[in-house]
Amino acid sequence: MISFLIVIVLVLGVNTILWTTAGGIRLIAAGIRRNRYAYEHARSEAPTRDQVAILIAAHNEEVVIGHTIGSLESFGHNINVFVVSDGSTDDTAAIARAHGATVLELSPNRGKAGALVEAIKQFEIAERFEVLLLLDADTHLTADYFETGLGEFADPTVVAVAGRASTLFNPRSPTFFGRLLVAYRERVYIAMQYLFKFGQAGRYANVVPIVPGFASMYRTSILSEIDIAAQGLKIEDYNMTFEVHAKRLGRIAFHPNAAIALTQDPDTLVDYVKQVERWNLGFWQTVGRHRFQMRFFWLSLSLFILELVLSSVVLILLLPAVMLSTGASVATDVGLDPSGTAADLAALLPPLALVLAVVLPDYVLTLLAAVVAKKPVYLVYGVFFPFFRVVDALLCMVALFEAMFSRSTGSWKSPSRRAARPDAAAGAAPVPEHAPAPVMASSSAT
Repeated sequence: MISFLIVIVLVLGVNTILWTTAGGIRLIAAGIRRNRYAYEHARSEAPTRDQVAILIAAHNEEVVIGHTIGSLESFGHNINVFVVSDGSTDDTAAIARAHGATVLELSPNRGKAGALVEAIKQFEIAERFEVLLLLDADTHLTADYFETGLGEFADPTVVAVAGRASTLFNPRSPTFFGRLLVAYRERVYIAMQYLFKFGQAGRYANVVPIVPGFASMYRTSILSEIDIAAQGLKIEDYNMTFEVHAKRLGRIAFHPNAAIALTQDPDTLVDYVKQVERWNLGFWQTVGRHRFQMRFFWLSLSLFILELVLSSVVLILLLPAVMLSTGASVATDVGLDPSGTAADLAALLPPLALVLAVVLPDYVLTLLAAVVAKKPVYLVYGVFFPFFRVVDALLCMVALFEAMFSRSTGSWKSPSRRAARPDAAAGAAPVPEHAPAPVMASSSAT
């Protein structure tokens, strides 16, 4: 029983309990103030849409870039779209221009961070605009993205708004495995953003560890203070977020019902592994770059890292532990355990209890995802999700090892993209396939 409870705590984690509780307190406080979102009481003080520069860094994104820019057209003519084509060898730049974007072409490939720095400089974004929206080439904003997200800047202490990631299901993956993989990623988004980020973004916490680069906003007044293209990092968004905390630039806002964007997730194991490895490596490299400070953010981060490593080790060792325990039980049953050691081992690590200690709390996360996403099919898919948890654990530990002994050049290659269906309206701002549900009290780059 004790080993069962220990495994559950390691799989779910103290962080889940801590930040879910903090999120619940935020909801109660908002209810008392009769103010559902922070942006509802001061919208008039927030930046307007024409004060936002939308910047897309792209490398060989001809399959999706046109549809992404086209989806912005329904927001009106007062939007400002900039594209930096970083060493693209396809028609990315031409397609972006054809859809009305202002385009900068770079050669050779500088990496996403280097491309962003150059684009911000060449387009004079900090001088011309109040807010910078970083948007990925495969990401679509929901119809209320600006209304909800810009409102957060009504608080003058807020310097960044972390977008909420949701999975873009159009086009649908053609394979069952691909649909499993995409559904699992959506579950990760829901769990991390509903159970962690909302609590972490509280005014007196302010420990959000990442402002994801797929669709998030920064006040341009702080861009000169952030080392966007720090050397030796695989990705830029973790480092940009850590810079905000390290230099005490201000608060990072996040709400599950604000600044929502839909992104295309990998539907093959090869692309999934490459993407998660890139995110994990970027995280560990950023942790190694920044020195620990005796402040709440770093204390919270240390607790998260401790649990992340412990839970990853538990998940990786689960199968060997079950096999060892099962073998010990068999040896005891057939009388091959005269010393009683095998019996003690089987009692200490009962196979069924080990499996249930991982599967049950994992399925609770699936139930949450099914409710929030309004997709009952997740209850079936959830049977397969523990396999992906183990894959994530392996990738996390491999990336940790790699971060200790390697540095990255920042060069990048986009994953395989699924072309949008011809019947999808290119000029219409997409809306989620499920309406965002209220935050519920109930991991990676979100």
